[in-house]
Amino acid sequence: MKEKAVVTAAITGSIHTPGMSQYLPITPQEIADEAVRAHEAGAAVCHIHVRNPETGQPVSDMNLYREAVTRIKSRCNIVVCITTGGGLGMTAEQRLIPVSTFKPELGSFNAGSINFALFHALDRYRNFKFDWESKYLAMTEDFIFPNTFKSMKEFARIFNENDTKPEFEVYDSGMINNIAFMIEKGQVKRPVYVQFVMGVLGGITPSSENLLFLVDYAKKLIGEFEFSVCVAGRAQFPICTQSLLIGGNVRVGLEDNLYLDRGTMAKSNGEQVAKIVRIARELGIEPASADEARKILGLKGLDKVNF
Repeated sequence: MKEKAVVTAAITGSIHTPGMSQYLPITPQEIADEAVRAHEAGAAVCHIHVRNPETGQPVSDMNLYREAVTRIKSRCNIVVCITTGGGLGMTAEQRLIPVSTFKPELGSFNAGSINFALFHALDRYRNFKFDWESKYLAMTEDFIFPNTFKSMKEFARIFNENDTKPEFEVYDSGMINNIAFMIEKGQVKRPVYVQFVMGVLGGITPSSENLLFLVDYAKKLIGEFEFSVCVAGRAQFPICTQSLLIGGNVRVGLEDNLYLDRGTMAKSNGEQVAKIVRIARELGIEPASADEARKILGLKGLDKVNF
């Protein structure tokens, strides 16, 4: 275990829809408020998507991003990790615009293609607020989230040009090999930061055995690296706790899980952050501050972003 761990809060994402939770932040103001709550609870990093303020649908609108990230920066020094995952169906060019526009310290970098499936949520959720929600979920039964070697090479170029650290999102073991290949070709610089994403249908399932396998496999192919773990759904806290036990960092938040406990919906990202911080402290691990996270992850600093 490490003495300090980086806690990330994934504020809203592009997976859950407004009909699933009344607490999902939608507007730039709500997203900023949630990022500040998460920071006050112990998060050093916030992971940012934006949504149409009227309908809650994921969008890639630079004005909305600018409003959200500038509001966050004006109120706290949390590290802002901007998504390049965007919303399902966005082009690679659309997904890269936030990095080239805002030059964030950290950005998500999806390390391979995946059948990113959400359609099975329709078995559980029936009553939606907006017409787009059910259609958005249903289309994922025949959807591939594309991250080809050609597009990843371009992503790496844009990240390098803007001195933005990639947070490699690894949904399955083959993506570790993809990162190793990009390192070998000089497209990606060591040391790398890897986030193991578990529990998305189409990717690896969350289990203790799978996490240990992923970490061991990454050590063999990549060598020294920093890692975090995020989990979709009910296994969020157990597997994140395991990450802490084996020297990793953690991500919680409403992007990944709408609940705080069995049957109890999380009312804010801050509640989830406070819970994982309590767990970490019981294990003798303190949450890293934002500036400590910058040192741990090797980030350029808040003074070098473009927002």
